[in-house]
Amino acid sequence: MKKVLITGANKGIGFATAKLLLQKGYYVYIGSRSNQNGASAVDKLKAEDLTNVEDIQIDVTDDNSVKTAREEIGRKTDILDVLINNAGVNGGNEPYTALEAKPEEFQAAFDVNVIGTSRVTNAFIKLLKKSEEPRIVNLSTSVGSLAFQSDPNWPACNYAKYAVYAASKAALNMYTIHLAHELRDTNFKINAVCPGLTATDFTFGNGGEVETAARRVVKYATIDQNGSTGKFFSEETNPETEEIAW
Repeated sequence: MKKVLITGANKGIGFATAKLLLQKGYYVYIGSRSNQNGASAVDKLKAEDLTNVEDIQIDVTDDNSVKTAREEIGRKTDILDVLINNAGVNGGNEPYTALEAKPEEFQAAFDVNVIGTSRVTNAFIKLLKKSEEPRIVNLSTSVGSLAFQSDPNWPACNYAKYAVYAASKAALNMYTIHLAHELRDTNFKINAVCPGLTATDFTFGNGGEVETAARRVVKYATIDQNGSTGKFFSEETNPETEEIAW
């Protein structure tokens, strides 16, 4: 049975992704900053007879928390097949323009979206390397595309205040490129995936169904050996081929 760790999985897209992977026969570790929230998420899944799941307390911004999570999972399994870096923040209570944003808001976004992703990936890379088909999915967003953001005809250029969030996700995209390149001669498949605008707490309830977003993530978490690596995908933005420009 393949095993997957999903950060920030006690609600929203992470939770929906966990549910789909459980239905596909994976063993799922629900990563959550709060033990209580993680346990509650597990209870909900088990109530639907999805029993191959347990919660793992992990704060991606805290070295000791990530180390403890790695040790706990390491006592349970020698192999991790999939890592989904789902935990993310926008840096504040609302979107900001470049001139409105404060340094601490940039810091908060980068701490979770970039540094946190790197911290978790580095902690679990040895377990992932033991898998025959290791997969890493970094949740990104089309607003982190430099190509789109620099296009005056792209709608988000005119209405969105994504300076903090977009900057952090653009940095995450660069991290994804480098990680995939470093592991290009292995069985790893590492991609950045935009789940699309989804109705969750993160978007204040605006967007599409969470199950749709989860399916987009699962597609690349379960990609076969003929699949792409080191790419940026957004079905919402490019329904035909899904790959979009960095």
